[in-house]
Amino acid sequence: MPAGDYEIFDPRFGKLINGNASVRQLYTGCQWAEGPVWFAAGRYLLWSDIPNNRIMRYDETDGSVSIFRQPCGNTNGHTVDRQGRLVSCEHSGRRVSRTEFDGSITTIADNWQGKRLNSPNDVVVKSDGSIWFTDPSYGIDTDYEGDAAESEIGRCNVYRVDPASGKVDAVITDMERPNGIAFSLDESKLFVADTGRTHVEGHPAHIMVFKVAASGKKVSGGKPFAECTAGLFDGFRLDEQGNIWTSAADGVHCYAPDGTLIGKVNVPEVVANVCFGGSKRNDLYIAGTTSLYMVRLMVNGAKTY
Repeated sequence: MPAGDYEIFDPRFGKLINGNASVRQLYTGCQWAEGPVWFAAGRYLLWSDIPNNRIMRYDETDGSVSIFRQPCGNTNGHTVDRQGRLVSCEHSGRRVSRTEFDGSITTIADNWQGKRLNSPNDVVVKSDGSIWFTDPSYGIDTDYEGDAAESEIGRCNVYRVDPASGKVDAVITDMERPNGIAFSLDESKLFVADTGRTHVEGHPAHIMVFKVAASGKKVSGGKPFAECTAGLFDGFRLDEQGNIWTSAADGVHCYAPDGTLIGKVNVPEVVANVCFGGSKRNDLYIAGTTSLYMVRLMVNGAKTY
């Protein structure tokens, strides 16, 4: 096993990694790398460089990196919807947007009850086409990742956008700084990171898990799923076995479905987000502060498109 690449705390993690596969740096030169998203048809990855107000593009076919869009509304998290379109969270745009096949951009959500959103952070699309996103205040706290402004809503919520009507509903209203978001494989659970500790010492630095109602439109019973042991959780994604691969200060932490920390992928920079990609979805792409990294695993990412 390459020295320093992995830490195994549970035998289950040993089956998910290949000891001969090292963490590779694919690109460096970002100011704060975030929100990687994989496009299978084009064999490329997009990710955000938030302070530089640009979306970057990595081409798997030749290893080249280029600027996909600049300016871009200080985008943060991205996902791909069920039709293969890019869905983005914009900090300075204070909206969730969708890039259409012709390159035009559609606003999905920019307000709740007539009040402007804070700065959408991360987003997922459920199998019914509904769009769920978190809305902390990081993009309006200062001018670093967006434009400094007062919150019109006065709190940080998690929202659901109805696929038919476009109506925006607040589904979680009692978290401090909701951040990363993902559904369990059967969509019966919703996982949301709370990074409240960025604002107040001793406040949340965990992933919460909620029960999704039978209607698929509401959640209930939020409880802590995992506490971060290094810095803060930010973005995360699931593999096809239901394990959660989440960002942390010292790399990527892997949690089994029962909430056990089973292992780590060590990365030399603070990690903000991850996603699975490659032709078999077994390449874990890692956005780590100034750089984009990748490691090939022995498990495949959950298919969400």
